[in-house]
This record gives sequence, C-alpha cells and structure tokens, in this order.
Amino acid sequence: MAMIESVEALAARVPDGALVAISKEPFVPMALARALIARQARDLHVVTVPVGRLAVDALIGAGCVATVETSGVSLSEYGQAPFFSAAVKEGRVRVKDATCPAVYAAMQAGEKGAPFTPIRGVIGSDLLKHRPDWKVIQNPFEADEDPIVLLPAIQPDVAVLHVAEADRFGNLWVGGLHHVKTIAHAAKRTVATAERIVEGNLAADPAKAPNLVSDLYVEAVAEAPGGAWPMDAPGFYGIDDAAMRTYAATARSASRDEGGEGWLDVITPAQAKAAQ
Repeated sequence: MAMIESVEALAARVPDGALVAISKEPFVPMALARALIARQARDLHVVTVPVGRLAVDALIGAGCVATVETSGVSLSEYGQAPFFSAAVKEGRVRVKDATCPAVYAAMQAGEKGAPFTPIRGVIGSDLLKHRPDWKVIQNPFEADEDPIVLLPAIQPDVAVLHVAEADRFGNLWVGGLHHVKTIAHAAKRTVATAERIVEGNLAADPAKAPNLVSDLYVEAVAEAPGGAWPMDAPGFYGIDDAAMRTYAATARSASRDEGGEGWLDVITPAQAKAAQ
C-alpha cells in the first residue's frame, strides 16, 4: 500500500542525481516539479517520455537538471523552451538525443526487465554519431546484411507522475494514457500526485481497473488539485493560455539575462488562483 503524503514529501523521495522519468502532456506533473525546485533538487537525469514540456523547462531554469534524455523539449505552440534552449547552447546540460519510438522502446525494455531492445528507424540518421551507447549489430537471424540498432533499456530510478485519480491504496487511474503504465512499470519507484484521491479501491471498479497503475508499483501519492496547471488535465481544466504565454515571455527574458526574475511566480498555485 502506498503512503499518502504531501507534495513536498514526494519531492523529498526524489534524490539528487536520480534518473527521473517525466511524461508528456496531458497531466504533466507541475506540482511535483515546483516542489523539486523548492527543495533545490540537483543533478537530475531527466528522461522525457517521449517529449518534455513546461515541467522540464522549469526544472532546467531552476538548476535542477544535469542531463536530459529526450526526443524534444518545447512549449509546443507557445514556442521554444527558453531555459532548455539556452542551457544546451551554453553547455550547462548534457543532452542525450533520441526519437519518440526509441524512448518508448527503451522504456518498454525496462518494463520487461530486458537489458536492451532492437530498433530500426534510426539507421541512416546522425543520431548514431552522438549516441555511443546505441550499438549497431548484424541481425543474427538473417544471413544477408541486415544491420539493426540495440538500445539499452531505460529503468528510471523514479517515475514522477500526475494522474486524474488515485485511491488510498495507491492505485492510479490513468485513463487511456497507456504510456504512463509503461513508465511506472519500468521505474524502480513511482511517486504521483492526483487531481483527487477517492475512497474505496479503484481496482474493484470494473470500469477503472483496466486503466490502472497498480499500487504494487507506487511508493507514495499526494492529492494535488490543479497539479498539472498551467498545462491541461482533461476532465478537470484546460491549458491556461494566458499563463503559458506569460511564462514563455518571462522565461525567455530570464534565460537571456534580460530580467524576468519572476518567471517561477508565473506558474505558482497563487497565480493559478488569481487566474481563475
């Protein structure tokens, strides 16, 4: 049974230097990202599954991240991720470049307990020049020349998640976001915030049970209404367009040393209440 804790207590369970998996939108774990920033987490190796958005950019801006393994980090329609872009140009973060299929495949290998997984799609790309940990071998089941790439499995130290609903046992309802299950299964530990924690056992609900991350994989949960804000949590709220635009502009100025010191204030719960 998972522990029910505060968001701050969850952040304390993510040690400095950890390999941390963060999923794409919707339900980006913004409350947990803010808590990690507040506790001044350092030297994190962040794996985006498969892309990174606001949470990853903010963590980089706060100096929490040493390495980003990703197929892309941006603010989507709000433009480039300012802190990510500046940190890459200045060499302040190490980037392990990937593709969406590669991240998913490596995470699935971690889920299955396999040491590596084969993939074809990156052959012929420049990625192989920059990923010495990806190995090209001859397909052992083919007599003719048939190169294939082996990717090392990704097994995060901690999966950092935000979900729609959890129960007091630690079961997480993720709806149709099946990649979230893969992340939790692959990780050594999972901590999660939820829009709401319900009474009863979600695993006993035939409508919810097929789309659960079982409490077997979950170490601790915190209730965090608005835990994805200013990004979206379908069924609860949409993207806060004004907050996202303000963050993009303020973070861009801060990343260029042009002011914008209040960039983090833009994505705090107090600002969320003011925007409602």
